[in-house]
Amino acid sequence: MSFSPGKMYYSISEVCNETGLEQHVLRYWETEFPSLKPKKNRAGNRAYRKKDIDLIKYIKYLLYEKKFTIQGARKVLNEQKSHVRPLEQTAGLDGADNVSKKQTLTPIIEELILIRKEIDDILKKSEI
Repeated sequence: MSFSPGKMYYSISEVCNETGLEQHVLRYWETEFPSLKPKKNRAGNRAYRKKDIDLIKYIKYLLYEKKFTIQGARKVLNEQKSHVRPLEQTAGLDGADNVSKKQTLTPIIEELILIRKEIDDILKKSEI
């Protein structure tokens, strides 16, 4: 299943279908990973954005394929965040300009994370 490109928010059941995870797992991960905070709609239902789904897939990769513990995966995510901060500072991101540049950098960073995952997968397959 692939998400429709024009849609901005996805329900928890759509995310479960896309990621192969159960709803209780996603809800638990929200308590363990501070960066995973989907918005909630007026009814209180979770509304996941594409960046939330990418993060979920990356967490799943760290936990299930790389065999990290939750604490270890959290550490990896925190380290990646800390590497992003100097880039933002050197790019002169401050004040109102910070929001627009951060919005520009976020998809690039997410794409780099996915590329890194693909490279790790290729390297893993070549070791076999």
